[in-house]
Amino acid sequence: MIPRVMIIAGSDPSGGAGIQADIKTVTVLGGYAMTAITAITVQNTCGVQDVMSLPDRIVHDQIKLVLNDVGCDAIKVGMIGSVDTGQAILNALAQAGWNCDENSKTPCPPMIVDPVLAATSGDSLAQEGVREFLKTALLPKTYLVTPNIPEAQMLTNRSIECVDDQIAAAHDLIAMGARCALVKGGHASGDQITDVLVTQGTVHKFTNQRLDTTSTHGTGCTLASAITTGLASGMAVQGATQNAIDYVRGAIKAAPGFGKGNGPLDHGYRLRQ
Repeated sequence: MIPRVMIIAGSDPSGGAGIQADIKTVTVLGGYAMTAITAITVQNTCGVQDVMSLPDRIVHDQIKLVLNDVGCDAIKVGMIGSVDTGQAILNALAQAGWNCDENSKTPCPPMIVDPVLAATSGDSLAQEGVREFLKTALLPKTYLVTPNIPEAQMLTNRSIECVDDQIAAAHDLIAMGARCALVKGGHASGDQITDVLVTQGTVHKFTNQRLDTTSTHGTGCTLASAITTGLASGMAVQGATQNAIDYVRGAIKAAPGFGKGNGPLDHGYRLRQ
């Protein structure tokens, strides 16, 4: 069966990040992408000019109706935008029968949270209170959270300057309720990038040579959606993460060079191999 991935995130008209990147990623990796749009952004590769959040009722009903009809095998949450929208998301998931209680007899599709707090350009994509909502309401229901270093610092109030700090931050996120945490190392200095995945009792490091490129628009969205597709397919989190990193690195290497700022990846590069 084709793995069904429910994506809850904002829209990027430039096509490099957000819902657009998510749909491309899930489709290329063999999944069926469904979406609930939380916000419409006005942005390109150079930055974000404006954001319009959708009414909470519309966000809620998108999720509820699609899940009640099609169902899903994994859920990816990206840009929330506001606390009210975040609560609408949780309410809709509950009303659609999604139950992440460990004592539940019904298997729960895993929820992967990419804690979008700012765009690659540095522009804010979250209103006041979203950080605390992520920590107190969303992480306890999350299977895997995938922050970059700045996001992990904001969520944990911990300074991250080395791989050991990434590991410590990941443990902090698990203490907040997430079952697994992937703290990405792209914002660290050095010729190598180490992404750290911490699960219940295990630590996995994924180290790769840094790619010399400015084509990094949407890398976080793409990686989280690729992992989500792997989990929806039944893969274990370590294998899904490794496959996702390989896919993103290939998409960066094949980037078309579009735009005047941080350019998009080539999400469809595998289709042309």
